[in-house]
Amino acid sequence: MVLKTCLIANRGEIAVRIIRACREMGVRAVAVYSDADKGARHVRLADEAVWVGAAPPKDSYLNIAALIKAARQTGCDCVHPGYGFLSENEDFAAAVIDAGLVWIGPPPDAIRAMGVKTEARSLMERANVPLVPGFQSDTATDADFIEAADRIGYPVMVKAAGGGGGRGIRVVRRADDLPEALAGARREAQNAFGDARVFLERYIEHGRHIEIQVLADSHGNTVHLFERECSAQRRHQKVIEESPSPLVDDAMRYAMGDAAVEAARAVGYVNAGTVEFIVTPEKAFYFLEMNTRLQVEHPVTELVTGLDLVKLQLAIAGGEPLPFTQADLAQRGHAIECRLYAEDPRSGFVPSPGTLLAFEAPDAPGVRVDAGVETGDTITPYYDSMIAKIIVHDETREGARRRMAAALRDTVVFGVATNRDFLRALVGHAAFTAGEVDTTFIEAHLDELTAADDGAANALDMALIAAALSEVQAEPTISAKQVASTPDPWARGDGFRIGG
Repeated sequence: MVLKTCLIANRGEIAVRIIRACREMGVRAVAVYSDADKGARHVRLADEAVWVGAAPPKDSYLNIAALIKAARQTGCDCVHPGYGFLSENEDFAAAVIDAGLVWIGPPPDAIRAMGVKTEARSLMERANVPLVPGFQSDTATDADFIEAADRIGYPVMVKAAGGGGGRGIRVVRRADDLPEALAGARREAQNAFGDARVFLERYIEHGRHIEIQVLADSHGNTVHLFERECSAQRRHQKVIEESPSPLVDDAMRYAMGDAAVEAARAVGYVNAGTVEFIVTPEKAFYFLEMNTRLQVEHPVTELVTGLDLVKLQLAIAGGEPLPFTQADLAQRGHAIECRLYAEDPRSGFVPSPGTLLAFEAPDAPGVRVDAGVETGDTITPYYDSMIAKIIVHDETREGARRRMAAALRDTVVFGVATNRDFLRALVGHAAFTAGEVDTTFIEAHLDELTAADDGAANALDMALIAAALSEVQAEPTISAKQVASTPDPWARGDGFRIGG
């Protein structure tokens, strides 16, 4: 079927990204917005926009009834959930389908199966996908968990069965600490996901986080689009992603790709998804989870494959078969993505809401910027504080790394604190240059990375400072007191979080 009008059940950068894909495919794009997003960039770019509620997410972007009503009243025939919010909610997927609309994503049963981590582990075990040694039981006592941990071997991770995004996770190194970790993880899991169940996995010391992008159509075709390395993390949240991984060789790449395809087939997967693995220093890989949606970091795969994943999502949802086979696919060059957030690394990465008095994105060959905001827009306290994703491509990894360093240097933000200089320090670190960053690296070097701040303003910065000052002086509704209270308003910009 030919899709004609798409409701984008999301906001910010990903909504803008989907709008652009719809435009290229001749599909009308309908945005939704809350009170806080009335004038947001995704609203300005859409063909039509519908108010869905108050600023808190539960009243707007998580309001299933309001989203379905918006789709119906604007004549939509399909719904794209983006990532975050309801993108991995099987109830929302089912509601869209029950309303007679096309869901641009996997079947609700696949979302449910992979959303409960213990069920996903059981499915992967039956599909012969490698699993981290672990223990799961809905009826086990603390004593059972302690006995299982002794059998698995310390350190172990206590993980929430019903969610992800780094919540409900504890690393335990001694048996005496396990009961407290179980209690804490259960409380956090209940609060975050409404599901207090937890399970154990062996904790992989100095592991690498590597994921495989998969695509599947409704005609039985499933392929992988190679790997992305996401080991640069802070508190289990990704900071920098790249493809190819500097760790992975061809043999490992295809073994992981085959495992990811088997994982997708095991749940009857359709559309775009990502299978995540943890890799040991000895290069053994184990299934972690499957994200049943588009990933934040999908642009790095697009740049090394030449494919548009959002347009492919729309085509698959419309019933089209994949236009290629596995043998047709190859990687070219190297891509790196950095997530630029309105947050203060020197104060524990707390979000820094406020108005973007100036936002100058890098503009150079091989540089792509996916942004949901521009100068004059507001980073609100209600949602994720991402400003933009900066993605670069070059023929070599070192070329891409240098290009990213230059792109970050040329990125200027005034009005909010940002993590720009933190990203610059990370990209320039000897360990990142050598491709040796594991999932513990940022936490181990946090003081060093957050201390970096070049402090020197270049000509572009000075020009933007002058423009911002001129705008403030010309706007009588902005007082000097308001400007002074803006977090670090004239410092060079050197991220609630989205997840993977």
